Amino acid sequence: MARVVRIHEYGKPEVLRIEEVPVGRPGPGEVRLRQTVIGLNFVEVYFRRGTFPVPGFPWPIGNEAAGIVDEIGANVTEVKVGDRVAYADGPHGAYATERLYPADRLVPIPDNVSDEQAASVVLKGLTARYLLKEVVPLSPGDTVLFQAAAGGVGTIFVRWARALGIRVIGTVSTEEKAAFAREAGCVAVIDRSRESLGDRVHALTEGRGVKAAFDSIGRDTVRASLASLGPRGTLVVFGKASGEPEPIVPFELAPRSLFVTWPILPVYTASRSQLLTAASDLFAAVGNGHVDARPNRVYAFDDVVQAQRDLESGRTMGAAVLRI
Repeated sequence: MARVVRIHEYGKPEVLRIEEVPVGRPGPGEVRLRQTVIGLNFVEVYFRRGTFPVPGFPWPIGNEAAGIVDEIGANVTEVKVGDRVAYADGPHGAYATERLYPADRLVPIPDNVSDEQAASVVLKGLTARYLLKEVVPLSPGDTVLFQAAAGGVGTIFVRWARALGIRVIGTVSTEEKAAFAREAGCVAVIDRSRESLGDRVHALTEGRGVKAAFDSIGRDTVRASLASLGPRGTLVVFGKASGEPEPIVPFELAPRSLFVTWPILPVYTASRSQLLTAASDLFAAVGNGHVDARPNRVYAFDDVVQAQRDLESGRTMGAAVLRI
């Protein structure tokens, strides 16, 4: 039996239930994992609230974790018993002490990376990587905007961008988060609760605007992100924490020849070779110090309700994990 966090209805964090559920033996292509650390990500709030609907109840929550392979099924060649591995954005159910998982979606954890670091960085780090390196062609000296720069993806993106010579203007909602974003490496920080973002960005860029604006907040910020772009700039929307963004009419893009995209991680890690290449690049960035993978908040597994309260209310900065 495993202890698994599931929901039986949509709602506030209190709908999360820790229940004992049979794990079973791994089938062909599967492994049974004994999990050690679980990553916390805002996408799990979307599923709990019903922003992203689930196929049915009860539904297991969670997208990212690290652990140890305890048993392998038939035809598994990617990993072996005893391997330390991590995963992100595959079958749901990461909030669990043990689980089954497809072997070909696991990535090996290098010896110089701890389980806590891996569970803190795989989903958020792979996301930051495709935003930084694949969605928009960025070069040293380019200036971009990143909404929620003190968040889990934001701090990884900012630190990595700084190492690559890319200038990031970050937005935050509190002065505490502003200090955190500056420490991560933002060249300027805008408090979006008090400042006009579009005006401030154009002042900081001497009227040129930014090459790209990365926005996971959605409804409350997308218009301001669009206004911050320079000619031929790209709006990259990859979340909707504040709700569904209002539609953008294509003709609005014409005066500056703008681009709009909503990329998702599974498209960028669709094959095992893509996944391993991205994970290897990410762990190398952790190893050389370009990415700080240490969690900023560590919760006990039994404190999952409080952890999601903090995540949803914006009280967390950087990465947060559940430790088993």
